[in-house]
Amino acid sequence: MRPGRASGFTLVEILVALAVVAVALAAGMRALAQSADGAGTLKARTLAMWVAQNRIANAEFARDLPPAGRRSGDASQGGTAFVWRESVGATPNPAFRRVDVEVAEAAAPDYVLARLTGYVARAPRP
Repeated sequence: MRPGRASGFTLVEILVALAVVAVALAAGMRALAQSADGAGTLKARTLAMWVAQNRIANAEFARDLPPAGRRSGDASQGGTAFVWRESVGATPNPAFRRVDVEVAEAAAPDYVLARLTGYVARAPRP
């Protein structure tokens, strides 16, 4: 340091420090946005899985085995509208049916959020 000169940072040093802070804040904001987006997606997938589980449970508690074939419908879970597609097929054992369920949000019906497969047995007759 030369005598007679005030101590402090130069304009270049301040600009470099501000650039470093700006880059760090931008990276932090991006990470925060991705985290928030991930939480929303996780919520939608969880609700969609519940819709699929409800479809399997409905088939399990029905009096008769569901007929083979495809069907679709809509459901609401946690204030979110979903559409479901169900495919029922035969198994080697005639007392069982395989039920495949796909669930998507009603706003994006081609983007499947949950897939679930269950096997439903014929209820024993008393």
